[in-house]
Amino acid sequence: MAASRIAGWAQQVMLLTSLLANTSDFAAVDTAKPMAPTSLTTFQAQVTVAPTADIGANLIANIDDPNATDAQSVCPGYLATQVDFNNCGFTAQLSLLGEACNVYGTDIQDLVLTVEHQAKTGLHVNIQPAHVTSENRSWYILEEGWVPAPQQEGCLDEADLMFSWTNTPSFGFNVTRKSSQEVIFSTDGSKLIYENQFIEFVTSTNDDYNLYGLGEVIHGIRLQPGLTRTIYAADAGDPVDANIYGSHPFYLETRYYDVDPDNSSNETPAKHMSTSHGVYLRNAHAQEVLMHETNVTWRTLGGDIDLYFFSGPTQPEVTSQYLHQIGLPVMQQYWTLGFHQCRWGYENWSMTEEVVDNFGKFEIPLETIWNDIDYMKGYRDFENDPVRFPYDKGKEFSTVCTRMVFTDGNDTGSFMLNPDGTLYIGEVWPGFTVFPDFLKDSTSKWWLKTTSDWYKKIQFDGLWIDMNEVSSFCVGSCGSNNLSQNPVHPAFKLPGEPGAVVYEFPEGFNITNATEAASAGYGSSTQAAAASKTAVSSSATKYLTAKPTPGERDINHPPYVINHVHGDLAVHTTSPNATHHGGIKEYDVHNLYGHMLLQNTYKAMTAIMPGKRPFIIGRSTFVGSGNYSGHWGGDNYSKFAYMFFSIPQALSFSLFGIPMFGVDTCGFSGNADEELCNRWMQLSAFFPFYRNHNVVGALSQEPYVWESVIEATKAAMNIRFQLLPYMYTLFYYAHVRGDTVMRALAWEFPNDPSLANADRQFFLGSAILVTPVLTQGQATVDGVFPGLVEGTDVYYDWYNQSAVNVPSKKNTTIDAPLGHIPVYIRGGNILATQQMRMTTRDARKTDWSMIVAMGKDERANGTLYLDDGVSIEPESTKLVTMSAQTAASKNAERKRVTHLRIDVFVDGDFTDLDLPLGNVTILGVAAPPDGTQVKIDDWNVTSCVEYCAERRMLVISDLKEALNGTAWKKSWSLTL
Repeated sequence: MAASRIAGWAQQVMLLTSLLANTSDFAAVDTAKPMAPTSLTTFQAQVTVAPTADIGANLIANIDDPNATDAQSVCPGYLATQVDFNNCGFTAQLSLLGEACNVYGTDIQDLVLTVEHQAKTGLHVNIQPAHVTSENRSWYILEEGWVPAPQQEGCLDEADLMFSWTNTPSFGFNVTRKSSQEVIFSTDGSKLIYENQFIEFVTSTNDDYNLYGLGEVIHGIRLQPGLTRTIYAADAGDPVDANIYGSHPFYLETRYYDVDPDNSSNETPAKHMSTSHGVYLRNAHAQEVLMHETNVTWRTLGGDIDLYFFSGPTQPEVTSQYLHQIGLPVMQQYWTLGFHQCRWGYENWSMTEEVVDNFGKFEIPLETIWNDIDYMKGYRDFENDPVRFPYDKGKEFSTVCTRMVFTDGNDTGSFMLNPDGTLYIGEVWPGFTVFPDFLKDSTSKWWLKTTSDWYKKIQFDGLWIDMNEVSSFCVGSCGSNNLSQNPVHPAFKLPGEPGAVVYEFPEGFNITNATEAASAGYGSSTQAAAASKTAVSSSATKYLTAKPTPGERDINHPPYVINHVHGDLAVHTTSPNATHHGGIKEYDVHNLYGHMLLQNTYKAMTAIMPGKRPFIIGRSTFVGSGNYSGHWGGDNYSKFAYMFFSIPQALSFSLFGIPMFGVDTCGFSGNADEELCNRWMQLSAFFPFYRNHNVVGALSQEPYVWESVIEATKAAMNIRFQLLPYMYTLFYYAHVRGDTVMRALAWEFPNDPSLANADRQFFLGSAILVTPVLTQGQATVDGVFPGLVEGTDVYYDWYNQSAVNVPSKKNTTIDAPLGHIPVYIRGGNILATQQMRMTTRDARKTDWSMIVAMGKDERANGTLYLDDGVSIEPESTKLVTMSAQTAASKNAERKRVTHLRIDVFVDGDFTDLDLPLGNVTILGVAAPPDGTQVKIDDWNVTSCVEYCAERRMLVISDLKEALNGTAWKKSWSLTL
């Protein structure tokens, strides 16, 4: 067996180097997708796997099968006995209450129930088989070494969540909020079904419930009756309402209550309050959640019932409680918040350099340039193409030998196997492909060595992990016994190749791009189709699942068929019977593959770059992946709808603890037009991960392609750069407290039920409200200013810094011509800002400014976190706490005047960013100041004080020499 024939991996590893903010010369190499040929005119016959090789069994999803058995109607349920109490809860035995139904597997006769309080706000409920052996352990138990289990932090009498149970008519339980007697989870009245390949439990719901989470999926933020959420990692190009890359079995539920339900007066708006709680099922098996009118039904194909409840009672508290248990988000390096440019189709170093030069030519800030899999030799990980991306051209590097990468991995037993112990060989971009077994300790060592060896050849600042669901282009181990015919091209046509699907005209072509007809046909094929030679035929059969055989597991075609985007679980991924060392089947751990790869990559990078925060962007994620990685939204489309969907995607990943989120700006698949890219480049400027990326064969969509997009991009980037210190502080609090970075309106205003489904606007932290245009051809956008009509909040337009007038109705129309994205500062916040430069490195060298946006109570507060922006454990840090208040009074001449006080408290000894404070702008000042003499502490300082009555804005400038030219060296107070 020639080692080079199986040297690729399905999860693709892309290196990225911050071109401009760090020391390396080239950036971001993506290994997920191959580049199209440089010529579209000449093709040779190519060996491929037959397209039918990726077709699986013809299955009908259970929820779509009119003849499917309802387990609730035929199964007996369980009876609880032998209750044994302890300090933190109790255990009990659950025994099958009647004859086994064996409807979708073999019923487990005896179970063990464990209930334990986890400090004041948490409750853990576990149900697993009474008899677990070493042979079947992976069927039911999710090892803590793979995914940490939330830990008990002490048993408290004042625990807010209570557990109660009944045996009538069979075992069921309630979880109740002690403080309000609110039942937040109830299986009472339904049956527990527990089989070796099927588990079902049902919780009743309130009418018109509000659930959030349960990902990964492309959908609006709120999940309501009629939806099914399938959780099974899949390489699927962003279909709406289907399972895609990540697996997050967690939901937040918010319930609204009328504060005065007996008040029949309509003179004032109804007042509401809300409570929120969280539910996490710690289970990595394929599963789906069915949202019915009166209940939520949870079904899994294995594992156990390992439920964790978080009492909240607000969304920020629920999220913090959850993230403190699964792992707080990793702190990002400062430069990663800059702008990233990428595409599949930068064919060589010269083209890559040309893109960088164009950003400089048009003075558009650029932090990092990425390469997709164009850079690879034969699409193999850890090997550059020697002609198009030679190491000596990049950084005087020598050739890497991928054959040794495979040999080392094979010698250490680092790859997954077939059930008979032979190598499992699928097919991905390089052809026949093996898959690392990250459940084995030696694989971690091999991954570290391989990554380290590559780093010696071409230095990088981060890694982009794609297709780690894990992806494979054929069903089963199609490379076994076929290695002499290793395919050099996938079975499908690549964009831009003859015979490939031609990208349609941009969505707005007929409206905004009538002059682009000639270029919109780029990639249209008039050449003859390329010849091909088929190497491997399909072995897939077509059948419906049969009844289960008692005592056995059919893991390739389990009796219960989930609503999977690809149908058969083996399609476009490794088969469920692919075997890890030690006998564990992929069926039991599939959803963990991407997570384990991210975890091991994080370990490798901390070893390669000691003390430095790894920067990793991964596609397939699981619970806790945010502790290692960020995430991008995958293979989206150049459509206005996908620009909209990016907002609920980002908000959902805020709940999942992965705040470093962004999407392929302007869209990955298809052709973007000027209007779409104009709007999208501005919207994404307010997402943490800001990257433009598209597919080979499509029209170029770098922001410098269109004049209007250049201007719109720079306008939005100017705001982003001013907000970078604020965004970085938000990440600090996400890292240490479990705060969210991007926030839904409903989370900031929890007592307003009208915001429960609001996902066309969002807050960045608590201070910045973003209201983008998400519809083609519009010059206005409808939006709300939460709390403005109600009189509790005030907002200031970012651009003219004047207060927003109270509209006549809550949902109001806002002017937003092309090139303008409405951005507002919420009153009550203080922002420390810096200026835009071409890179974040240079931006951090600019003077400081302060924007003080007064709230309705004439007060404002803010914080600023500072460190070196790189280190896992910085040698020094600084936390700046800012507060301000104004008071309007009358002086001796009976004129209204303003008195101002700003207090700055500095904690920490980090000094690198102690730069001058240039000016302070105070918004919402009711009257002019009483004099123009500014004092800092007890010292008069030279400054310029200007008051604009029309905007009610006070500006104190010329402060550069104040504070000895160092804004944050020590604590200080400013009075006026």
